[in-house]
Amino acid sequence: MQTQTRDGRAWTPDYLLAIDARVCIGCGRCYKVCGRGVMTLMGVTDEDELVDPDEDDIERKVMALVDAGACIGCGACARVCPTNCQRHGAA
Repeated sequence: MQTQTRDGRAWTPDYLLAIDARVCIGCGRCYKVCGRGVMTLMGVTDEDELVDPDEDDIERKVMALVDAGACIGCGACARVCPTNCQRHGAA
């Protein structure tokens, strides 16, 4: 879906579709640049299940997609991600 910027230039949104928990390091950079509540920090168990980050038996923390519908496709999260763990595309 192509749309336009305010001054009429063509622009195609690139929505956040998924975050690969095996690659994400949980740095939170994407969370900090997104003002829309699209992602949140989650814990990962040794069985690779996403759980509350305050659980006692987590292996590590990662970012997780929690409100895909709030994404406007700006791509800011992709630009700051040091591990390229996100998948973007058309909705």
